[in-house]
Amino acid sequence: MNNSTLTSDHCMIPVIKSPKDYQVFRITPHDTNRLAIVFDSTSADDSLTVCVEIFDPGGSTPTHRHNFAVEMFFILKGEGMAICDGKNIPLHPGDSLLVRPTGIHEIRNVGSQRLYAICFMVPNEDFSELIRSGVPEELDEEDLKVLQGIGTF
Repeated sequence: MNNSTLTSDHCMIPVIKSPKDYQVFRITPHDTNRLAIVFDSTSADDSLTVCVEIFDPGGSTPTHRHNFAVEMFFILKGEGMAICDGKNIPLHPGDSLLVRPTGIHEIRNVGSQRLYAICFMVPNEDFSELIRSGVPEELDEEDLKVLQGIGTF
């Protein structure tokens, strides 16, 4: 590879955020999970959504499906259960779950502490717009410690 293949006619400036920059919402006031938007189509200039989903103890998403988006979860902390097309799949820190389009699924927090998962959805399929239409929330001290990796090693 020569240098001419490494250069372009414009500079791509990366977008960098910290947890204090994330916008956080509950989709409805009664939801038992919060979504902290890391990147979405407005900041990434592409059709994707990346968020941190934070489930209260006993919390869950409603059972749902996506028509054409792929959704991936990476478990950061806590104990969860994914129900995908009727199958129960335990989730532990370090586990990844890929849900293909039209897969009927939900995620539940089955532990006594909060469940934290990074969620990627490609394409966006109006996911970030749904999140942003919800009730604004904040990350608390526990959330910030988990997302900044403080005391987890």
